[in-house]
Amino acid sequence: MVRNIVVIGGSSHPHLTETICGHLGIPQAKILLAKFAVGETRVEIMDSVRGKDVFIIQSGGGKVNDHLMELLITISACRTASAKRITAVLPLFPYSRQSDIPYNKTGAPLVKASNSNARAGNYTFDSRPQTPYPGQQESVGLNTGTDALHNKLGRLRMEDRPHPNSPVKPGRSDTLDSSRSDKSDYNEKSEKGSNHANGVNGTNSVTRQATKPPQFEPQPGYKQWVAQAGTLVADLLTCAGTDHVITMDLHDPQYQGFFDIPVDNLYGRHMLRKYVQYSIPNYQQAVIVSPDAGGAKRATAIADALGMPFALIHKERRPTQISERQNATMMLVGDVANRTAVLIDDLADTSNTITRAAKLLKKEGATTVYALVTHGILSGDAIDRINASALDKVVVTNSVDQAEHQRRCPKLEVLEVGNVFAEAIRRVHHGESISVLFDYN
Repeated sequence: MVRNIVVIGGSSHPHLTETICGHLGIPQAKILLAKFAVGETRVEIMDSVRGKDVFIIQSGGGKVNDHLMELLITISACRTASAKRITAVLPLFPYSRQSDIPYNKTGAPLVKASNSNARAGNYTFDSRPQTPYPGQQESVGLNTGTDALHNKLGRLRMEDRPHPNSPVKPGRSDTLDSSRSDKSDYNEKSEKGSNHANGVNGTNSVTRQATKPPQFEPQPGYKQWVAQAGTLVADLLTCAGTDHVITMDLHDPQYQGFFDIPVDNLYGRHMLRKYVQYSIPNYQQAVIVSPDAGGAKRATAIADALGMPFALIHKERRPTQISERQNATMMLVGDVANRTAVLIDDLADTSNTITRAAKLLKKEGATTVYALVTHGILSGDAIDRINASALDKVVVTNSVDQAEHQRRCPKLEVLEVGNVFAEAIRRVHHGESISVLFDYN
């Protein structure tokens, strides 16, 4: 029995909250979660949290925005009720895949230095001008958008001015304002009809072409600039009153640096390693495969711990001429012929990556293909895609509620993570080290 602790469960994963409370031997705190007719979230905590160590369990699956707002309101309510410490337990961290600005085929968001360089294919990864030093040519940097437009407008104004040797209308001064008024008068006359095209008396047979300013075209980089939602979520949690965050397998480990409060990123690879060791027959002859280069470190950690060979699937992206989207050509680096292939990944949303990787592995001669994923979001038509794919079995954890997914997918197997989070909560509450949860061996 753990004393002076309160565990509050959100509406995202009630089963996980019950499992954690069962391991800790404490009852779940009573909380009222409802919505008003307009859709606003209502949170009312029925038990006292004054001076208590509060742990709020809320996952990022399902209706992510509703669950995130519910979490923030619950944290604020506990802070207002004088909780001693508030820890947000997020098995799947919401918006963890939007931690930084997304890259495109040309590099960082501000990539094209000039139009000539863009046509030649010379891109720069600098998002700001380089500091010039003596003898260096001034960097173009960001001065390719509005400055270029102002230069074009300035040249047009110079062209609109009459030549010094050209006759000047009597009674009018040769100024920029007069030339502007002449242009406006001409535009008004031209809009009335073609009968005034030759002048009032019909003697002027030369018509002027109204010079239009160039259409403003922003830099290509600014079109691709998006909000950093990951930083915003980190600030929201901190401002709401969170003192500590416990999560599992962040998509980008650098996300921890966005917080000014402690963040414990637990590993789900321990459970995946145990599944390979005890549930896959002759696992020593199997091959650990990473479906992309980003997860190579995660997969090699399991392969090294079990003494298994490792293979990598490399994606070579080639832009098409039909649209701006890219086709990814997958290439296997390693040998999986007549072996069992085990795909290791941290997250499966639409399951497009693992299903395409399984097709490639079967093509290369793999006998059986397993997919071991920490967070099985499986949104959209992911279940139908897995059922029709070459995958023999998909193993996920219950960091997201998998009850509906298990009913629809016979290939799905779920691992329990409630005991891991329960042990982390117990150690954090008692001030013990949680390094044992990170120890791979």
